[in-house]
Amino acid sequence: MENGSIVLLMTFVFLFLGFIGVPVPFAILAGVLLGTMCTDVSFASIIGQLFEGVNSTALLAIPFFMLAGELLASTNVSQRIVDLAESLVGHIRGGLAQVVTLFSMLFAGISGSSNADVAAISRVLLPSMKTAGYDPARSAALVAAASTIANMIPPSIMAIVYGATGGVSISALFIGGIIPGVLIGIGLMIYNYFFGSIGTTQKHFTWAQRGVALKRSLLPMMIPILILGGILGGFFTPTEAGMAAVMYTIFVVIPLVVRGHFKLLPADFMRAAVLYSLPLMAVASASAFAWMVAYLQGPQVISGWIENVAGTNAIIIMLLLVVALIIVGNFIDAVPAIVIFMPIIAGLVQLGDINPVQMGVIAIVTLAFGLITPPYGLSLLLAANFAEVPFSRALWRAIPIYVVFLVVILLMVIFPDITLFLPRHFLPQSVGCFPNPRGEGFICPS
Repeated sequence: MENGSIVLLMTFVFLFLGFIGVPVPFAILAGVLLGTMCTDVSFASIIGQLFEGVNSTALLAIPFFMLAGELLASTNVSQRIVDLAESLVGHIRGGLAQVVTLFSMLFAGISGSSNADVAAISRVLLPSMKTAGYDPARSAALVAAASTIANMIPPSIMAIVYGATGGVSISALFIGGIIPGVLIGIGLMIYNYFFGSIGTTQKHFTWAQRGVALKRSLLPMMIPILILGGILGGFFTPTEAGMAAVMYTIFVVIPLVVRGHFKLLPADFMRAAVLYSLPLMAVASASAFAWMVAYLQGPQVISGWIENVAGTNAIIIMLLLVVALIIVGNFIDAVPAIVIFMPIIAGLVQLGDINPVQMGVIAIVTLAFGLITPPYGLSLLLAANFAEVPFSRALWRAIPIYVVFLVVILLMVIFPDITLFLPRHFLPQSVGCFPNPRGEGFICPS
């Protein structure tokens, strides 16, 4: 068989098995094994690629951030962050819908996972929203959309996987995602104000009450400051920042807030381990898939197609890649999609002379958007289950929210500073800047 036919066969088998309900890692691996049978590649080589895919120190950051988020969610410390968000924006038109968005932006700096965000929001806010008269389907759509911010604002599991597989600075991807994440949050709050479901009006908090809420949330809210401050100050790598977040939670937050939770720590560790196994299995199988696609020269073929359409125009290349990733995100989870398409993305970055950090953040935001689009839409599916509404109803309510994501993605493509402004100021060498030979500061390419 020709190389192109083998790649199409692998892709078809993977998508078909995934569509009928086979777990994503096994569906991917089935496609890889079938492709291997059509080539002279040995099965031993594929086993080696499975191991190589997860043999990365950078990926160790994922379980630590997952564990930190699980600890805060299971101890109900996240309620204090909800109270802070409610004191700040609960009185604005949209009330609890505004609280959902702000809480997601705050909690995103701890968990790094959309699934953790959905669970945390749903446990605390969905019952209150239902009682206050909010449309459950619209609430589920908003919770799902807001949870995607966890993939943009650091620490982001997607950024860790992208950086580890693509050789891009994870720290730069972390801070490069802050402005896009905030823009998504602001866009959702504007949507809530003008078009969202309006329930019971929330009370207006005094500044004294806001001060009390801030004081109660101070301990958990120190975690994002610890993570970002440690990374930007050069004290931590992302993996070490995850370890520091877990240690701070166990030895500072829990003793001072919920001391009785210590006996439940083994269960928290086991849940975090189970959650970690899911992206780890996906990364392993997707790495083998990506290696087979690269072996069959798939990236060169796809890059050639895009070059014929876009030439070397960076904006057109990014727009075409965004369209491709939106389609891919409709069918594949973001983590394996990143690993599988990394060789193609790397080739297009070179073709259009695109900054790797800019392309990385755009890819992350686009694939996060796929978490609320059909037929996959994992975050939307989880939120609909928590809200006890049909997926179709939640999907119908989510469609207007798509405009927020598409506008932000388009702005990121047209204006590189949305993703590169913070990295250029805090980690200039990670985005291609070099020391100024004439004195202090750095010179950054335009």
